[in-house]
Amino acid sequence: MVVYMDYKLQKRLASEILKVGESRIWISPDPENEEEISQAITKDDVRALIERGLIKKIPMKTNSHRWLIRHIKRVKGHRRGYGKREGTKKTRVDEEEEWVNKIRKIRTYLKYLRDKEMIDSRTYRRLYRLSKGNAFSSLSDLRRYIDENKLMKGVKS
Repeated sequence: MVVYMDYKLQKRLASEILKVGESRIWISPDPENEEEISQAITKDDVRALIERGLIKKIPMKTNSHRWLIRHIKRVKGHRRGYGKREGTKKTRVDEEEEWVNKIRKIRTYLKYLRDKEMIDSRTYRRLYRLSKGNAFSSLSDLRRYIDENKLMKGVKS
């Protein structure tokens, strides 16, 4: 019958010395050294056992290489087809973030046009209010609207 010793104190001391969790401490199961290990009650005693190789640090578990290959492919946009998708578009993309990005782009463009005096301030205000009301689905939609209504100064078409 094999009786295993309780090495809680030794594990705790070793984890403090090696700066890892207790679950990553390996203690030799050799019955010849069990008395010596159980009598190690100070950090110096445990350090001596570590030097002799009776107590070791278990290496950290890491992700497999296959995981890394998959991750790199997903960053490039692969492995993200319809078959991999769960949930609607709304659940996968934050709508508010999408709106903020779109409106910032539109407002920046409007400020650019106003500062370069390509549109007057009244037109700017009107387009600003329209964009705030979600009248334009994108920046290209705003540009199309400006062209169709001939709102740009100096452009006669």
